[in-house]
Amino acid sequence: MSKQLFIPFEIDLETFNNDLLTKLGNDRKTLIQLLDIKEKTYQNFVKPFEMMDERLDQFFTPLSHLNSVNNSETTQKVYADALPPLTEYSTEIGQNLAIYEAFKIIKEREYNTLNAEQQRVIDLNIQGFELSGAHLDLGPKERLKAINLRKSELTNDFSQNLLDATNAYELIIEDAKDVEGLPQSDIETAKVEKDGKTVYRFTLQMPSYIAYMTYGPSKHYREELYKAYTTRAPQNAAIIDELLALKMEMAQILGFKSYAEYSIATKMAPTTQSVIDFLEELATNAFKQGQNELEVLKKMSDAPIESFDTGYYSEILKKEKYDIDEEAYRPYFEQNSVVEGMFIFLHRLFGISFRETDEKLWDEKARSYDLYVNDTLRSRIYLDLEARESKRGGAWMHNWQSHCRDENGHEQLASAFIVCNFPTSSKENPSLLRHDDVVTLFHEMGHALHHILSTVDENGVSGVNGVEWDAVEFPSQFLENFAYEPEVLKLFAKHHMTNEVLSDTMIEKLVRAKNFQSAMGMLRQLEFSLFDFKLHLSLYQGDEVQNLLDRVRQKTALITPPSYNKFQNGFAHIFAGGYAAGYYSYKWAEVLSADAFFAIVDQGIFDTKLGKDYLNIILAQGGSESMEVLFEKLLGRAPQTESLLRLNGIG
Repeated sequence: MSKQLFIPFEIDLETFNNDLLTKLGNDRKTLIQLLDIKEKTYQNFVKPFEMMDERLDQFFTPLSHLNSVNNSETTQKVYADALPPLTEYSTEIGQNLAIYEAFKIIKEREYNTLNAEQQRVIDLNIQGFELSGAHLDLGPKERLKAINLRKSELTNDFSQNLLDATNAYELIIEDAKDVEGLPQSDIETAKVEKDGKTVYRFTLQMPSYIAYMTYGPSKHYREELYKAYTTRAPQNAAIIDELLALKMEMAQILGFKSYAEYSIATKMAPTTQSVIDFLEELATNAFKQGQNELEVLKKMSDAPIESFDTGYYSEILKKEKYDIDEEAYRPYFEQNSVVEGMFIFLHRLFGISFRETDEKLWDEKARSYDLYVNDTLRSRIYLDLEARESKRGGAWMHNWQSHCRDENGHEQLASAFIVCNFPTSSKENPSLLRHDDVVTLFHEMGHALHHILSTVDENGVSGVNGVEWDAVEFPSQFLENFAYEPEVLKLFAKHHMTNEVLSDTMIEKLVRAKNFQSAMGMLRQLEFSLFDFKLHLSLYQGDEVQNLLDRVRQKTALITPPSYNKFQNGFAHIFAGGYAAGYYSYKWAEVLSADAFFAIVDQGIFDTKLGKDYLNIILAQGGSESMEVLFEKLLGRAPQTESLLRLNGIG
């Protein structure tokens, strides 16, 4: 059987929306033809239906990707104009009673003759149709359609407001003493000429913001930056109110008490209360150690420590306690060296290899690599790692093609994007990463491998497709843990000028410092998770949103943030991403990842049977079975929360 190779990254913004409308029209015609089939089977109905969805995703993904990594007025307009017809079509499909009934009939007739992958496709589709309201009367269906359209507009507006606010702000510091202590590379990056003299420009772009919040000596300027960051996009407050109201209405139309209850219908967590109990138990376990960590930090300052001081004094304490200077590590983490070293590590862990292509992409610094398993081409990965003003902040993986076999039995290979916002390189200065950046890269690569190493033949459950949302972070967190292992670090941690390998002493300090303030960090994540989940258990509006966050902080926040901090207006994960009533997934999945990680480390990391089992069970099988089932296949038992506490040094 032949293989379909990779779609070239090409997009015509001028014709995109006309092309989209044409495609949607053709898909509607194809759907009518499929529904006209008298004796519907998996092969003549489900497979072409699934591939139609796959190809629409492939068509739209370059636009959504470009709007995130090379944002402009043109991409914004084209993207915004594409959302209404796409959302309308998606809702129309999700609510189509005839398609829903076809799946149910095929399940009744063929289920026992289908393989496990095909059975899961059937089950997930039926569940998806029921969660889209396919079984409802016309009135509720029309309302759901309107809700979905409005939600897509609001999430896009939320994200765009955040990007615009981030790009609009700059802090100019004129006195050189107010940047003393910053790494020289960050000082050089910040230098600009204004009115004939050298000043220092800081922005809310992550590399710039983190540099000053970590090393900036001026409390005044730290607060100024912090205030600008935590008050971004105040107009998003109104978007939050409307989104919460729409989500609650949608959940209730579909027969759920709340959006949180609707959300966990497709997750591993059995009940909403089990999520709350899980998070609050972790908070209880971490709180006392967190208080102790804060008391130690307070000794670093004569004045009370406030939210905008923690990064600065934590860096000083870290240097004092562990004799570790993050800046001293950056010359050992030159971006290209880290990428190449990560590839070597993955080859030794899983037997996979990467070869760079000469494909022309959206930015001169973006790269693509073909991935091989035992010299057989399996997939392609795209890396876009450096910060720029036209790129949305943060780091993420986005899947493009899914591994599968099409209607004619031809194999389609998988592809995915990894996007980060690392320090920018130039002819004079390489991109030198913090160790946190290295961890981020490993994390996103974990996501990507989960998608592109799939061997599943049904696209709907291949790679990350069909994986429960509270398990989807498992492979990413699993891989990031290796960024602290000495054997792994020595593969790539080499000084960019001398080629000297990071010394055992420096590695030991880095490993010892790994769980520095780990309880404080866990409490911060639990704050996000509890706020998100409780926010979607009832309908909160206006000041009630802030009041809920304040109540959550009584159990999780060791330092009360200033009243102007409107964190929620920038919480893109839940208001512009897919994590609404699901942010807890990071911690839920971390239990799985910690457990699997220690099992492999205890065998010796490289060339282990368990490493190959992880590749063949967790990565290769994607969403073809519940992660609960796959995990038990891997370790022969259910996951244990003790591994998460061990990983974080909390006891």
